[in-house]
Amino acid sequence: MALTTGLIWVGSALAIIGLLLLGWCIWQALAIRRAGDSESATAQMQVLLAINMAAVGIAAMGLGCIVMGLIL
Repeated sequence: MALTTGLIWVGSALAIIGLLLLGWCIWQALAIRRAGDSESATAQMQVLLAINMAAVGIAAMGLGCIVMGLIL
């Protein structure tokens, strides 16, 4: 029982962190878009893309942990 509860809690924390990072990425992308400088915007968007993919991965791992906790 403790393993499944732990998986659910850890998964929930990871999913929330991932979703918060995704929200932050959206906010940053809008700020970069409003700035309008195309050369620096491209470089900033490339860095933001890597952070965005990491956020999606963290959220997916969290959801995986939740599903594992529910199945076990």
